[in-house]
Amino acid sequence: MKTKRLLLFASGSGSNVENIAQYFCDSPNVTIAAVLTNKRDAKVLDRCNRLNINGLFFNKNAFYKTNCVLRVIEALQPDLIVLAGFLWKIPENMIEKYPNKIVNVHPALLPKFGGKGMYGHHVHQAVKDNKEVETGITIHYVNQNYDEGAIIHQAKTAVSPEDTVDEIAHKVHQLEYEHFPKVIEKLLF
Repeated sequence: MKTKRLLLFASGSGSNVENIAQYFCDSPNVTIAAVLTNKRDAKVLDRCNRLNINGLFFNKNAFYKTNCVLRVIEALQPDLIVLAGFLWKIPENMIEKYPNKIVNVHPALLPKFGGKGMYGHHVHQAVKDNKEVETGITIHYVNQNYDEGAIIHQAKTAVSPEDTVDEIAHKVHQLEYEHFPKVIEKLLF
């Protein structure tokens, strides 16, 4: 069986990147080709060093105004591109080159609490402010609009009125850690 190649994008600490790397660390059929980040000081790069994964930084110009990042992606030959806490909108040329090959995890039950600016703490605060009784994660394909691609998988967790925003975030992170690697594996095979 040909080894499947994952390419991960992240903007922050990289906890999902590490979770995915640990999930596949004993799999001879999956390799993480690289982790790309748009932040020079992103903690995900420290995790990459520790996990012995190639980590690459790129700037906004390379991503949006040239084909530089696209050429790097082409050279890495990914079978699947995974957005693991990546906050920039994916450019059209990437979406066209990799249709149904770019997936994202969103920290809410889409279509609720999606769109530009709805990430991390902002989502969990909105869930609390709206007195939602449940929240969760949505794993979806990436298209040209924020959080509007076809839904692949959703997982739910209860929210109580006493839950703080941090407690809601913790519940959602647990769902990400449990479900995201398994869904990635299904998409690869």
